[in-house]
Amino acid sequence: MERLWNRNYCKVMTANFALFFAFYLLTPLLPLYLHETFGATKDVIGLVLSGYTITALLFRPFSGYFVDSFPRKTVLLIAYSAFAIFFAGYLAASTLLLFAIVRTLHGGPFGALTVANSTVAIDVLPSSRRNEGIGYYGLSNNLAMAISPTFAIFVYSQTHNFELLFWLAFAIATFGLAVDATVKLENKQIINNKRTISLDRFFLKRGWLLGADMVFFGFCFGVMSNYLAIYGKQVLGMTGGTGTWFMLCSIGLILSRLQGGKALRQGRLTHNAAEGMLISLVGYTLFVACPNMIGYYGSAIMIGLGNGHLWPAFQNMMISMAHHNERGTANSTILISWDVGMGLGILMGGVIAEVFGYTSAFWTVAAVNATGVALYFLKAQNFFLERQLS
Repeated sequence: MERLWNRNYCKVMTANFALFFAFYLLTPLLPLYLHETFGATKDVIGLVLSGYTITALLFRPFSGYFVDSFPRKTVLLIAYSAFAIFFAGYLAASTLLLFAIVRTLHGGPFGALTVANSTVAIDVLPSSRRNEGIGYYGLSNNLAMAISPTFAIFVYSQTHNFELLFWLAFAIATFGLAVDATVKLENKQIINNKRTISLDRFFLKRGWLLGADMVFFGFCFGVMSNYLAIYGKQVLGMTGGTGTWFMLCSIGLILSRLQGGKALRQGRLTHNAAEGMLISLVGYTLFVACPNMIGYYGSAIMIGLGNGHLWPAFQNMMISMAHHNERGTANSTILISWDVGMGLGILMGGVIAEVFGYTSAFWTVAAVNATGVALYFLKAQNFFLERQLS
């Protein structure tokens, strides 16, 4: 059996860990920074921070095109360099407007980098271990999500120095760039067999139904991750616990990646996807049906376990429907689908909560998740089996 943990794969995983560690280092504290430094109100904070997500989403389809149309390592290093430099831009932003501009623009290289790095990870994996390797690759994201916010809050509690956190994020991102610079890639021929730039250069049309199904699952996590804290406070009377919820969710993600590795190695993609979405459905339902500590924390582990099975299975299925010169497009397609779902969840979750209350918003989440599960079993699973490439 070919070796999974080769040197280049370990380097790409390390760089991915650094990328998400730098990202999550600032995420929990930026609202506080904007409020304390610039006196920004809640609605302005939301507006400033949402720009990052919108720009990342806009850049993703073009990132897939560039990764597939130009030398991948060159695209990777340009995206990583820009991603690192923008952390220094936060230090230079002396007004709220300047900060908003830097934060919004920063989403571009982040969107491009996540596509480029994951595509390079696929390239350095032996083909016989690709399914399994993509599953383990996600561990680097999950570990960063589990450790980085806690580390950031600890550093801030000891120093009360936001500038230190910006410098740390810049240094960690620069380290990731340096690691990626040492990755060795084979020189593969760039195939430009399409004379005109068409939709399938930016979105893998062959996998459209899988992308549509992923929108449902992204919607659910968008509502959960953004309205979790306020639901806990207003409905459950909990003033803390959000950090613990995300920590348990990360543990679930990590455990599922480790446990699901064998199924991915055996190519049981549809099995892993089905298992993940059903576990997630139980988690989302438990969260709203049991408004107590058991439901609250139990749902975190279940949703983590479910998403940890679901994500690599859907990503592998999408890649299995793409030719070599479409891998970047396949990666960007699944990320775009998730981002669209997340965005709709954030937007519609707030509207539903405002009109009907947070309990109704989370019952909507359970219903949307159930719809995604039904779509998978009725249509999407056979859709994939009929279109996968040998």
